[in-house]
Amino acid sequence: MEITGHTVELLNDPTGIIEGDRYEFFLDLDIDEEDELYIESGAKLRVLFASQDGREWIANYDFIEAATGTPMGFALEEDEEQEVLDYCRTHKDA
Repeated sequence: MEITGHTVELLNDPTGIIEGDRYEFFLDLDIDEEDELYIESGAKLRVLFASQDGREWIANYDFIEAATGTPMGFALEEDEEQEVLDYCRTHKDA
């Protein structure tokens, strides 16, 4: 799995319930045809990235079909999760 691009949006919490900042990322993925995640129409990773008081973490994520937005039900491996976290840290203000 390789991250090839993204869109990101700072989410607005009009209620003020959520402390800190939340970002919604849609990561474009290049997935090898031999990988169980591979689908012909393509897959994306939707990530809710949180930042508060100098701490940053992945609050939630879903692999989704690129064409339909349907969740695929897969989980990130530990090294992939770290890669996604680092990517989001680097690109949250882009």
